[in-house]
Amino acid sequence: MSEQRVIIEMGTGNDQYGMDYTKAAARAIEDAIRHSALPIFASLDLSTDAMRVQVTVAVQEPDKVDTGALAAKLPRGHAEVRAVKGGLNVENPAGNTIVVASAAVEAFLPPQAGWKLRRQ
Repeated sequence: MSEQRVIIEMGTGNDQYGMDYTKAAARAIEDAIRHSALPIFASLDLSTDAMRVQVTVAVQEPDKVDTGALAAKLPRGHAEVRAVKGGLNVENPAGNTIVVASAAVEAFLPPQAGWKLRRQ
């Protein structure tokens, strides 16, 4: 049996002045994980070390994203980050380009049998 996806969160982020795709992607990831909590691990006596975290960030120029730096910032589990074409570049009349990124953060666990809630 393959892994079980237990969490998926989405977020958006931007860089308004530096045209920094990694910064916009980092903000999108932070937006996604800021809205989630992981009580399942304490409830089931599972370690977050068992979790694989797969992040997909979408920006207009994916080759300009430092995926290794983004993976290193993720707080739990074994992280993989990939950048794909997407997001949005918004031309500002003042001359700069605003970079908008989207992120999907997914968490997977190995197959679990007989999950039982821990007594409080």
